[in-house]
Amino acid sequence: MRTRPLALVSVAALSALLLAGCTGAPTESEASPSATSADLCGAKVASGEASDSVVIEGAAGTESTATFTAPLEIDELQSTMADEGSGDEMQAGDVVQFALSAYDATNGTKLGSQGYNGDFLPQPISTDSALGQIVGCAKPGSRYVAAFPASEEQGSPAQVFVIDVLKTVPTAAWGEPQDPVDGMPTVELGDDGAPTVTLPDGEVPTEFTKATLKKGDGAVVEAGDNVLVQYHGVSWDTGDVFDESWGKEPFQFAVGNGVVQGFSDAVTGETVGSQVVAVLPPAVAYGEKSDSNTHELAGQTLVFVVDILAAAKPPAQ
Repeated sequence: MRTRPLALVSVAALSALLLAGCTGAPTESEASPSATSADLCGAKVASGEASDSVVIEGAAGTESTATFTAPLEIDELQSTMADEGSGDEMQAGDVVQFALSAYDATNGTKLGSQGYNGDFLPQPISTDSALGQIVGCAKPGSRYVAAFPASEEQGSPAQVFVIDVLKTVPTAAWGEPQDPVDGMPTVELGDDGAPTVTLPDGEVPTEFTKATLKKGDGAVVEAGDNVLVQYHGVSWDTGDVFDESWGKEPFQFAVGNGVVQGFSDAVTGETVGSQVVAVLPPAVAYGEKSDSNTHELAGQTLVFVVDILAAAKPPAQ
């Protein structure tokens, strides 16, 4: 079985290291790969002498202290369940809130923790992600010890992770429906929450506008926050859907970085759990088409429906 490495470069990088490949967004990148639907239970790797030998102090769901006889000999990824949670088992494609502590397996030094203070975004789980292979179809509240061999590719020593599966989060906005705004595109939702957009008659808008379709009860999204969203993008000029996360997996980005300006503006000031529809003229999307700007969406006004699933402050450096 091929296992994606989970080497610890820094505490700030932990989210990316466990991420199953959330790429593709309202940028110039390609669409996200589809989330796997295979059985998570069968994806979990076996326990082993190294993972079984780790002793943990502290309750599941709180930052832990792990002790073991160092150096640990780790030849392949091992995972031992230390505590079993309750509720429904997870399935591939679920979005999972988790937290972890990491240790250097060569000397027992604690490298850091993340996720216990709201500084870790939930992640989609799949059979070929490191997270999926460590916790499988775990129940919320479960705790696992993972022993990772050294990685020459990542330049990291062997490591021990204590991973707490906190909960799963909805994959669509759950907020209170709001009154529609005149002149804005209308949105209808499928059974799974996936939107369909109907554009109003009239001239193509030239100013950025947005409206809250559902008002969530979570934290307010601010510039610099890491956010996890579902999105659906339609060109006002052609009426075509040009990109969406639905049918793939939710998209993660930092507000104000790596996406077009209007996409960040759409979520800024909104609350987690909300759904927003935003109209982006070229000035806050891909710019006007020119000899130097040949992007396929240049010159077009775009409509995004964005479901805000989670937000987290950037981890301290």
